Amino acid sequence: VQLQASGGGSVQPGGSLTLSCAASGFNLGYYAVGWFRQVPHEGREYVSCISNGDDSTHYADSVKGRFAISRDSAKNAVNLQMNSLKPEDTAVYYCAVDRSSTWSNRITSWGQGTQVTVSS
Repeated sequence: VQLQASGGGSVQPGGSLTLSCAASGFNLGYYAVGWFRQVPHEGREYVSCISNGDDSTHYADSVKGRFAISRDSAKNAVNLQMNSLKPEDTAVYYCAVDRSSTWSNRITSWGQGTQVTVSS
């Protein structure tokens, strides 16, 4: 069972990035998946989640309207499209798998993290 997060990088303010969380060893489609982010010396902050079934989504207020989470069933992955990026979006981004098909914040697995830097 492994989660691989990728897609991070450096962009200017207003730019876009797409993060991907790919699973191996299990079907990611059975579970709710979330994205979190963390800056040095602070706790991990919730960003977004997607549940199974109807693929309902939820976003933190700080990213609502700018980020979009979606499933890529063909790749057994969940993507996070990030638009209109701001310097305050700079963080290490982690994906996480919930133990349930509906997001319950009971995380069973974490990806390894991917760095996103927004700077001019």
